[in-house]
Amino acid sequence: MELLAPAGNTESLVAALRCGADAVYIGGKSFSARQNASNFDIAEMKEAARLCHRYGAALHIAVNTVITDSQTDEFIREIRKYAELSPDAFIVQDPGAAYIIRNTVPDIPLHASTQMTVHTPGGAESAKNLGFSRVVISREASRQMISEITSQGLETEIFVHGALCMSVSGQCYMSAMIGSRSANRGLCAQSCRLPFSPVGHPDEHCLSLKDLSLIGHIDEIKALGVTSLKIEGRMKRPEYVAAAVTAYRTALDGGTPDTEMLKAVFSRNGFTDGYFTGCRKNMFGMRDKDDVLSSSSVLPDLRQLYRKERKISALDFDVTITKGSPVTITASDSDGFTCTVTGAEPESAVNRAVTEEDVQKQLSKLGDTVYTGGRNTISVGESLSVPASLLNQLRREAVEKLYSMREERKPYRTDTVSVTETKTAERRLRTSSPAIRVRLEKASSVTVHDMTNAEYIILPLGEIIKSADKLGPYREKIIAEPPRFIYDEEKLKKELKYILDLGFRHLMCTNAAYLSTGKELGFVLHGDFGLNVTNRFSAEELANHGLKDLTLSFELKAVQAGNISCSSETGIIAYGKVPLMLTVNCPVKNSVGCGKCRHFITDRTGRRFRVMCREGSAEVFNSEAIYLADKPETYEKLDFITLFFTDESEKEIKKIFSDYAEGSQAAPQGITRGLYFRGIK
Repeated sequence: MELLAPAGNTESLVAALRCGADAVYIGGKSFSARQNASNFDIAEMKEAARLCHRYGAALHIAVNTVITDSQTDEFIREIRKYAELSPDAFIVQDPGAAYIIRNTVPDIPLHASTQMTVHTPGGAESAKNLGFSRVVISREASRQMISEITSQGLETEIFVHGALCMSVSGQCYMSAMIGSRSANRGLCAQSCRLPFSPVGHPDEHCLSLKDLSLIGHIDEIKALGVTSLKIEGRMKRPEYVAAAVTAYRTALDGGTPDTEMLKAVFSRNGFTDGYFTGCRKNMFGMRDKDDVLSSSSVLPDLRQLYRKERKISALDFDVTITKGSPVTITASDSDGFTCTVTGAEPESAVNRAVTEEDVQKQLSKLGDTVYTGGRNTISVGESLSVPASLLNQLRREAVEKLYSMREERKPYRTDTVSVTETKTAERRLRTSSPAIRVRLEKASSVTVHDMTNAEYIILPLGEIIKSADKLGPYREKIIAEPPRFIYDEEKLKKELKYILDLGFRHLMCTNAAYLSTGKELGFVLHGDFGLNVTNRFSAEELANHGLKDLTLSFELKAVQAGNISCSSETGIIAYGKVPLMLTVNCPVKNSVGCGKCRHFITDRTGRRFRVMCREGSAEVFNSEAIYLADKPETYEKLDFITLFFTDESEKEIKKIFSDYAEGSQAAPQGITRGLYFRGIK
């Protein structure tokens, strides 16, 4: 298995390579999901590529943020620069960004970022259809889920060490909604590490998880068929990278890793393997004073781990020293690279002739290189003199030539046709106001209200199954909303087939898995906000993969959403307490248990965030509802708007629907405009 290490700067990259990483992932100054790391400018990235190739290690470049249409040209310029460095892969979240890369640098492998929320075979199949050769599986996946995905014919990569977000990656909007710092844009402010509590305790951190460590499961992971073991930590210091890579390299090589060193350099009250094993007790933790003191005490020793070059190859020398001919040295390393260097002719010896032992001594001085001494064949004529300085010079020249050969890569070919000319759709002109869709939590709300004017009614799949007989008259209008996190895909397929046979033909694609699963079953597909569509390329890519329409990301400004053109219909959530987190760990259950659940948590300011559990996962909703009914110009260019109801009363549902259908003069108290005006950073 590949050992894949993080590097937020050049020192961390050197630490990773010298401690035994098979591959390193880095990010540039733009379009990287760790914008708060130092990251690499183009000159530093060139040096990173050179060092990785010297070690025979792969270089993966993260361009794993969502992009906007206004960034397209800048993104293309960056991709072209990176392609010249011959990296081994790009890590990508945005389907539109993947499309741009495929049409700009056609031959480079694409890895689906964990931000794409791939955790099922269906999700892997969708990623494959979008052009990805590897998927980075969600951290929340169990060993069984990982096993199912590895059978899909793609390379698989899993996180084995480092920070765990409370939210499923790619499905967290808390930092964006609270402070305009989007996790999908690489600027997460880690709001979840602040105090939150289901009982109002000011010092409780019910959204903070311990760090992940799967170092005790290496053999089991190998048996699952995983391709790559990924260490998190592009924002952590080089000593952390050195410690983690050393420990996992030791474990992979069959040794006993120093787990105490791992805990000392960085942990949050220890580690957890709860998602992998399914034992989720004791997964929560915060970094405390003892953790910080432990880290400070081990840093000097950890720096020693990467002080010297790592030996990766044996070097053989064939030396010929003959009277009347230049001194000739041919160097060959164990990876198949060979070069020949020549120096001045030897002189006749006056006091002492050079011996094989003399030559051997100079050739063995490989301490500052990646080489160890191998087999040397030395032929020395009689009574000849060769200065030690010449032998040292030739040895250094040979090593540098081999380095150049190891580092040399042919740049990827790039297409000259502008990708912006290959994916454009004309803006459809609307002749009427956007259609209104209603998302309801309970099936009973459908029969209570007059839904004649609603274009579609979105209902959780479980509600449709429970109330299918009562919902019959509305089946042509109902869009089934399946779970956003899937544990048993086969069971889910049976449930979807069941409602399809009853005439419910519409499916909300709440994650990428449903692009393939829904199409396979024959549903009419609708794209949900969790697909994080922020540009026309993504919109058109997903339309081409079967979506009739899609809900754009609520991290867009309204003007950005209104200007996205594609061949399918587009809309936004125009009302509702939008989900800020999708989490597999319920913060209320962990803190007080389900019996005392009041279905909300509070932050340090006293704001309440509703928590709703469904089929093995939980969602944390914003404390305030988005409200735009008094600003219809916000969504006038869109095809539809969705009113996203969660805990509203039947009276409130009726009033809000009327506000949007008939118009509202003023907004009620306690609402938010979301990000539709202020946007994200």
